[in-house]
Amino acid sequence: MQTPYLPLAGLRGLILGVANEHSIAWGCAREAHRQGAQLAFSYLNDKAKQYVAPLAEQVDASLFPCDVTVPGALERFVEQGVASLGGLDFAVHAIAWAPADDLHGRVTDSSRDGFNQAMAISCHTFAELGRLCEPHMVQGGTLVTMTYHGANVAIPHYGIMGPVKAALEGMVRYMALELGPKKICVHAVSPGPIMTRAASGIAGFDELLSTAQARAPLQRLVTQEEVGALTAFLVGAGGSGMTGQTLFVDGGMHAVG
Repeated sequence: MQTPYLPLAGLRGLILGVANEHSIAWGCAREAHRQGAQLAFSYLNDKAKQYVAPLAEQVDASLFPCDVTVPGALERFVEQGVASLGGLDFAVHAIAWAPADDLHGRVTDSSRDGFNQAMAISCHTFAELGRLCEPHMVQGGTLVTMTYHGANVAIPHYGIMGPVKAALEGMVRYMALELGPKKICVHAVSPGPIMTRAASGIAGFDELLSTAQARAPLQRLVTQEEVGALTAFLVGAGGSGMTGQTLFVDGGMHAVG
């Protein structure tokens, strides 16, 4: 019997942002595992662990706590994750948060504290992750974060996360420039709207889903599996000549406005 080809065999990766089976991060993790990668997951707290632990078990991933708002937590997660994997080749950053009042209100009315919190958790943690992963990616590697088209155009109800994601995409370009000499590639993946726990907090999200389905050239929504397949391509050999990009997997929605 022929041995199946596993494009990510031997690669080791950290996955941040799996909350439940609907998470985009879970789609990325599941596909990476299917292609042969070894994984380590983060989980936010004990309440979240009950949902994340069974998923980690499905893909033989090690599991460690990480609340990025707690000083030192991200450092401990990377240290524990790398130790469990015996090295590091890629990391997927799929965490974002903003206070409800600022998320649901006008950008014009956003509070300074709310904006700072959203930026710190949703954007700056990617820079922190890059800094922490860099010493472990001795043969090079790949860092991937998740963004959304609301970074490029103003989308009703996306609010403060639009400017935050715009900053994140800028972060990707600068990190690509700085880490390129270490053979570390940096990307943002921009999925179309997918019903996740985080997305459910956006007002009018059902309308956003229906609009995307109607207007996208492919006339459908995208899936976790498609986001996972793109992410797996980027962290594998196929993406080795690419860096600093925002890649859309949104049925073509970004091309039509």
